[in-house]
Amino acid sequence: MSNLLLILLCLALGLGLRRLPRFPADAAGVLNAYVIHAALPAVILTQMHRLRFSADLLLPALMPWAMLALAWVLVLAAARVWRWSRAETGALLLMTGLGNTSFLGFPLVEAWFGPQGLRYAVIYDQLGSFFALTLFGSYVLAHYGAAERPTALGLLRRIAAFPPFIALALGLALAGWDWPEALGSALQRLGDSLVPVVMVAVGLQWRLRLPASGLPKLGFALSLKLILAPLAAWGLCRLLGLDGEAMRVTVFEAGMPAMISAGALAIAAGLAPELCAAIVGYGILLSFATTALLHGLL
Repeated sequence: MSNLLLILLCLALGLGLRRLPRFPADAAGVLNAYVIHAALPAVILTQMHRLRFSADLLLPALMPWAMLALAWVLVLAAARVWRWSRAETGALLLMTGLGNTSFLGFPLVEAWFGPQGLRYAVIYDQLGSFFALTLFGSYVLAHYGAAERPTALGLLRRIAAFPPFIALALGLALAGWDWPEALGSALQRLGDSLVPVVMVAVGLQWRLRLPASGLPKLGFALSLKLILAPLAAWGLCRLLGLDGEAMRVTVFEAGMPAMISAGALAIAAGLAPELCAAIVGYGILLSFATTALLHGLL
């Protein structure tokens, strides 16, 4: 469970550093820029190089996209009803559509299902959450990160210039290349800095007390991500008559809290930073209880 301890330590470190009078006020923005332009592209290149497609693991590969579609529909409907701003809508699309299925999901899956469950968790993350972060994240930031709604050409240009998307395209182009071990090791070490840096940045921007106007959005996001999404995944599997270890791990991964990297993207783009930081922070803390209840259901 060292991953979980690292998350909590870095979150606490960010909260503590924020209280230091001499600590730079723009530190979180600098850390987020580093994540977008260096750490996250390194992770994408590393994961793409390791990715191996397998036709016999369709359920964990497809379920993340179903959860993304569910979040998209519900967030856009709620945004219309409650008249959320473009920034808030974009933030909630990222924070509810993408789950922390690797850094938090892997250790929790191993703890509850044993090492054999990691096979399905890896597929869920790499073929689902990982691709969705780059493709969907690029679209959301290009569409909602601009002050005005961009044209189709402008949207394509923003996506094409987005560093994680460039890393994804490069990774696909180099998929068959057996790159030097030294390069792979360097990218791995650079990518390893992603979660610690992001969680420190989240701690720097996390306010334990959100403004009253932000509480309904926080409750909406946490309820959708931690309760509704896994119940919907479980119901879908039951409807299709699916059972077994693959089904249980898949539903369990659907109940992970918001993805840390998605939070970094939203915060770096100025999409409701305090709300995103709160969703990431409170989501991680609450997920220890909700995933335990979810395992009992399965």
